[in-house]
Amino acid sequence: MQQLNLPSYQLKTREVDKKQEVFDIIRKKYIVLNPEEWVRQQFIQYLIHEKNYPPSLISIEKGVRVLGMYKRFDAVVAGKAGEPIALIEFKSPEVKISQKTFEQIARYNMQLKVRFLIVSNGMKHYCCVVNYLNRTYSFIEDIPNYADLTVDS
Repeated sequence: MQQLNLPSYQLKTREVDKKQEVFDIIRKKYIVLNPEEWVRQQFIQYLIHEKNYPPSLISIEKGVRVLGMYKRFDAVVAGKAGEPIALIEFKSPEVKISQKTFEQIARYNMQLKVRFLIVSNGMKHYCCVVNYLNRTYSFIEDIPNYADLTVDS
């Protein structure tokens, strides 16, 4: 798989029926390894090992109802009390992150109302903080450490 703009982590892989699979430490099962899954698995490792995100507070591909339709978000991070605090959208490295990507994650966030929105294609990573009181959002330079997700500002 392609080298990403992330530290490189050794992932547990196997081949089944001529398809590569990767072990997802969050879902605790093997998943077909495609470019988007490669980004997700490497980014999750980055969050755990570099940004101190507790694996037990990360959920992957859970469903949410948005405007009457069932949608699946790529990942959500919970606070210590279990409340969702960050929503993450992953794309394949060749997919350019665009306004459409942010509109997608914003739609998912209509139900969850998290404070942090993170988007990554493995090459570029974006994070914005949502201020619901002022109805604004602002991009921040780096993906925050887990401890910073729960600090009010």
